[in-house]
Amino acid sequence: QVQLVESGGGSVQAGGSLRLSCAASTEIFSIDAIGWVRQAPGKQREWVARIDSENTTIYEDSVKGRFTIGRDNAKNIGYLQMNNLKPDDTGVYFCTADVRTSQYTIQRGRWGQGMQITVST
Repeated sequence: QVQLVESGGGSVQAGGSLRLSCAASTEIFSIDAIGWVRQAPGKQREWVARIDSENTTIYEDSVKGRFTIGRDNAKNIGYLQMNNLKPDDTGVYFCTADVRTSQYTIQRGRWGQGMQITVST
């Protein structure tokens, strides 16, 4: 099974920026949809953003205008650019994706381990 690996997490002050990346742990053919999910302390996981294979994007209301989801198809990497971060953005961020190991073989719903994002005042 393909695993996803996130990078770019850490701590930042309110108003700052972070860029998260998501890549497969092994060589793959391509990535279809990529999404980012977060879990704040004591809360349920919530979708943050998603991009499909046609580059159609969707965002959770609280991050619209601040976060941008993207992808590099040549490198099979997904990104989440987070600007003007707020303390409410604090949480563990996970990437999830449907990945193709060949043109006709897809593994849906692969997840990364998650990484902590902390936004301080």
